[in-house]
Amino acid sequence: MRKLAVTPLALTPLLLAAPAFGAEVGGAVAPYPYEITRILGIPITNAMVTTLVVSILLIIGVRWMCGRISLRPSAKQLVVETVVIGVRDLIQPIVGKHMVRPTFWLLSGLFTVILINNWSALFPGVGTFGHYETVLQFDSEAQKEAFNAAAPGSETREQIRSQLQAEGQVDPKLIYYFRPGNSDLNTTLAMAVFATFAWLFFILRYAGPSTVIHDLFGNKAKKGSVPVPIFYGLTVIFGIVGIIEVISILFRPVSLSVRLFGNVFGGENLLSSMHGLFAYLLPVPFYFLELLIGFVQALVFTLLVAVYIGLITKHGEEEGGHH
Repeated sequence: MRKLAVTPLALTPLLLAAPAFGAEVGGAVAPYPYEITRILGIPITNAMVTTLVVSILLIIGVRWMCGRISLRPSAKQLVVETVVIGVRDLIQPIVGKHMVRPTFWLLSGLFTVILINNWSALFPGVGTFGHYETVLQFDSEAQKEAFNAAAPGSETREQIRSQLQAEGQVDPKLIYYFRPGNSDLNTTLAMAVFATFAWLFFILRYAGPSTVIHDLFGNKAKKGSVPVPIFYGLTVIFGIVGIIEVISILFRPVSLSVRLFGNVFGGENLLSSMHGLFAYLLPVPFYFLELLIGFVQALVFTLLVAVYIGLITKHGEEEGGHH
């Protein structure tokens, strides 16, 4: 049974300019997104809806702020140019001058999308607007199977429902339509996998396969600077270290995605708990904390991808600077 609803906490943003979060039974936020509908058999979740809305708003917002590019920028164009210059100056020392232009659109895009998705947890209506569904907490699997086997509206179903309701085991569950995209592990994992493939493209395109192989497995010592036995011993050691490095590279998508998901999901639970204690005023300091955490996590994700790229592609630039 569905009933369109806006939780009472959804009115809080009107007073405090910040939203609440729909909670699961027991006060905890669900660790998975809710399926809203299906299109061609593909499930569409509330996290996907929020991510799509954020992406559309970003595109429209940037186009509106830039408008027609002018040598005498308007205030809106100046804001965009300030962000562009800031991101460029941030990544240049990490990836190197020759890699700023190729990697800028990847890194700036990751930072912007992750940041707005993190902050979308604070948008009015996110986590509060949706419909209620009835959740039955069955006493046993046999009771659950009997309920599912009975026809909708049958006497058997009504008897089981009445029994559970008398025992206080029938609870309303808010299926909210909007949820922060990065609170879904699928979203963060997809971005991490995309960033890893982009990293692979950049290092192969701009450093070359030979440089990549040497960076991972090559002997970093010069043959004439150490005794021959030590040199060959180091070759074996660097080869083993290279294998370990490859394993760590394979785990990068996991570490990137889980770190981002954990912080955003933890923030959801924190705000939900604070609203559960007292819906007004008490959660306000935690909104500012979430703004800070959202910014830091977007920055960490972007800088880590930049570091991964710069560790290999910047060698040539450093060597050229010594001559």
